[in-house]
Amino acid sequence: MNNGISYGFDYNCCRIGDSEIIHADCLEWLSRVPEDCFHAVVTDPPYGVKEYDFEQLRKMNHGRGGVWRIPPSFDGHVRAPLPRFTALDAGERRKMREFFVEWSRLVDRAIRPGGHVFVATNAFIAELLYEAVVEGGLEFRGQVIRLVRTLRGGDRPKNAEVEFPGVSSMPKGCYEPWGLFRKSLRGMTVSECLRKWETGGLRRISDDQPFEDVIQSERTPRKEREIANHPSIKPQSLLRRLVHAALPLGKGTVLDPFMGSGSTIAACEAVGVQGIGIERHAEYFDLARKSVQRLQSVQVPKIDRLVNTSSLQRTLF
Repeated sequence: MNNGISYGFDYNCCRIGDSEIIHADCLEWLSRVPEDCFHAVVTDPPYGVKEYDFEQLRKMNHGRGGVWRIPPSFDGHVRAPLPRFTALDAGERRKMREFFVEWSRLVDRAIRPGGHVFVATNAFIAELLYEAVVEGGLEFRGQVIRLVRTLRGGDRPKNAEVEFPGVSSMPKGCYEPWGLFRKSLRGMTVSECLRKWETGGLRRISDDQPFEDVIQSERTPRKEREIANHPSIKPQSLLRRLVHAALPLGKGTVLDPFMGSGSTIAACEAVGVQGIGIERHAEYFDLARKSVQRLQSVQVPKIDRLVNTSSLQRTLF
């Protein structure tokens, strides 16, 4: 790992290709790693971290109650559970904010100056998350908007659908925001940071097109969900693009502190860079150990080679 270094310490860990996955609590693990280690972070956190508490997962698996909403079937297809973030009360939101302030401080310590951090979120949580991450020390650099139609929103008022047929309780979800942050350059210019730390910028799609902050995306394909049965797995077509952008010189180590099923680590392996994945739930750690190589092998048109932007855009979109 990272020039032959393993970050497994005394945790249960597993090497997969050039990458490493570790069964650990990310806050504890981040407090142990050396400073200025990793080049970037690409991650999709749980929020609260309530929805991945063991009791909430039990309720999700039984299809009733708690934060998780089990959406209806459409056309004979059963949709994946969705976390119901509006169920979080003021105390839970406060705890969430405290968690991400501490998480940001530890990430800021662990990544190199100029390293970028991509964090998946949603419209309900984004403002709270961004404020907490900035308080923890990382610089806010904008958002990456994943354009994808979800099942969130658009519903009529609960138990009053007939009475108010022309009313939606909230907008239909058509995008997913990813917060984009950067560790301070410590007084360097971007070029100086690139020379010293291999960080500071984002990798272009091609010589004539920069990385863009709007990505036309897809729902995670069924074949990927069948490989890794995780409630919030993101598609390889998205993750490979983010991993590619996160390392401006095309080399380095990408950290995912909330690994889940290992989809970000699979994207790292597919793109040809090193990934470090941390997961505190034994069930999902074991899932990642089995699924990373299979997800890595999923064919995503053209993005596996990250060809010039015109053909990439035509193929994906």
